This record gives sequence, C-alpha cells and structure tokens, in this order.
Amino acid sequence: MRTLKTLAAAVVAVTLLAGCGGGNAAPAATSAAAGPAAVAPSGPPSGETLIIYTNSNGEGRGEWLTQKAAEAGFKIEIVGAGGADATNKLIAEKNNPIADVAFGLNNMYFEQIKAAGAIEPFTPSWSADVDTAKGDKGDSKAYWPLVQQAILLGYNTAKFSKDEAPKDWTDLWTQDKFKSRYERVTGLGTATAQLVFAGILTRYKDDAGDLGISDEGWKQIEGYFKNGTPAVAKTDLFARIAAGDTDMGQMPSSIITEREKSFKVDVDTVMPSVGVPMAIEQVALVKGTDKKDEALKFIDWFGSAQTQGEWAQQFNSMPVNKAAAAKAKPEVVGFFNSLKQQDIDWNFVQANMGKWVEKIELEYMS
Repeated sequence: MRTLKTLAAAVVAVTLLAGCGGGNAAPAATSAAAGPAAVAPSGPPSGETLIIYTNSNGEGRGEWLTQKAAEAGFKIEIVGAGGADATNKLIAEKNNPIADVAFGLNNMYFEQIKAAGAIEPFTPSWSADVDTAKGDKGDSKAYWPLVQQAILLGYNTAKFSKDEAPKDWTDLWTQDKFKSRYERVTGLGTATAQLVFAGILTRYKDDAGDLGISDEGWKQIEGYFKNGTPAVAKTDLFARIAAGDTDMGQMPSSIITEREKSFKVDVDTVMPSVGVPMAIEQVALVKGTDKKDEALKFIDWFGSAQTQGEWAQQFNSMPVNKAAAAKAKPEVVGFFNSLKQQDIDWNFVQANMGKWVEKIELEYMS
C-alpha cells in the first residue's frame, strides 16, 4: 500500500485557497457538473486495477477493503493520505489523473475538488438509499455520502471524571488544570484537524475581522497552540494517553472503541453546548479515468447496503445508507442519536479554510 507524500505547508495552503473561494471557483464547478450523470454498466467486474485515493484507510480499513473487493471481483490499490493532501493531489493531477475513485474526504474537500473540475457527476445504484442533503447539493451530483463521523475531544477517564473534565475545547487553554495536558496538532493536513479549527473559528465570525474572524477568535487559536503539548510524529494519541504523556486530544468517533482496546485505556468524550462538528465521508468518480466503467461498478458495490453494513460492523462506523444503518452496532447508533451537531456555516469555512491554514501555520505553529 502506497502513501502520498505530504505536501509542504505553504503548498497546501495555497492550493486549498485556490479551491476554496477564488473568483474562478463557481465557473469551474459548473463546468465539472455539465452533462448527464454517469451510471455503472451491467456485468461483472473486469478485474482492471483501480487506484483509490482515500484518507480513510487507517485502522485496517485499507487492508479489509482490498480483501473484500477482491472477493467481489475487484482489484484495487489504495493510496492513503490526509484529507488536505489527498485533495491537493487530486487537483494537481486533474489534467492527467492517476486515481480512478476517491473516498473518505468530506464535503468541504470534495467541493474544492469539484470546483477544480477533477471529479464528474454520476448516480450510484444506491442513490435512493441515502439522504442526498448529506452529499453534493448541486443539481448534478459529483460526490455521494457514505459514512458519518463526529469530530470529538476525548479524555482519559482515569485522570478526569465527567464532572472534572473539560466541557468545551476552549477550556483546554483557559483553565490551568488542562494546560499542557492535551495534545495539540503539529500540522493541518488532516480533515480531523481542519474540522476542529472550523468548529472553533466559526464561533468568532466577524466580517470586520482578519479573514472573517474576530481578534478574540485568533486569541483562542493562539491559546490552543501555546498551552498544548505537541503531537509526536508516528506516535498514536492513545499510546501517549496510556503512557501518561497527555490526557486528551482530538479524535474521530469511529476509532475510539478499537483504540481503547488496543491501548487499554478508557476514553470519554466532551459534548460542548454548541454541539460537535460532523464530517460526512463521501465517494467520487475521478474525471478522466480510463477505467470509468470499472470505477462505477466498484462505487456501486462499495456504497451498497451490504458492503456498508459490513464496514459499519467492522469499524464501528455510522453509515449514511439507511439500509446499512440497520446493520450498524446498536451502541454506535445510540451514540449518534445522542449527539448534537454543531451548526457550522460550511460555505464560510470553505471560502476561508485555505487562508486560515496559512495564517495558523505561519503565525501560531512556527
């Protein structure tokens, strides 16, 4: 399994900016959505090798998917990367695409990719089984929803009881007992990190502020980086929690159960009064692939109730596919039913995330 090379921070910021809200974004998106939506032809898989770009290959997902796809007659090669890095790769390669399918990226990333003209409209066989409001909201849909993820702040229950634990992200750097006891990110190339900052910054929206954010909002970001303990490269947050090096940090909902078992720690999650950011992982057909028919067949298989139900069972995920959701673990369904989703202006986030990333990396992470 190959891994995409991480792009330099400045390149990430510039490319994100180009896809997030520049003057050419709307025309590009319109062009990308032109023409009828593709559908998979009938017949079995051809066995052609498909290149799949994803940020959702961790925790054994890539290996599991490769094996299950092979059993269904598909030959795939998974290329994993963080959300921002995969986005930039797809955009950079749009005139000479390498990937055939991309999945796992959220709406914000796929809107950038769509605006760049790197994916094309299609209609999967399972389209009637998903809430289309969770996917591409355009008339011609170039990406479709697969899995719901909550982006959470988790903490070690051996160190903090529920009453003692933080009630919101901002408690981490404003209350002395949490300072230096939380892991802060050292890079913004992942979807999880960017969604955490989206959830914080959008609370301080100010049209007169720097990049649409008030001075108070940027003080919060400064506090986050000043008072946290930096993440350690190639060292899992849960490993650091188990070792006592830190007590809390960011985590997507689907990894918690297995990480708790692997590292023998118990983690609870914070539920801020404003709610938590929700990421909807999507799937898309790469525009210009010379294996279009096979890619469409793979997407039909992967997003089906059967496959998504098995994925949900294996990886504690919450599928968007309604028939697959019936096969998800009851505790996962119950957890998602208990969540309050944070009300985030994603158009505002999409238009500004590239510039926020650049400012944060240059002013607060250096």
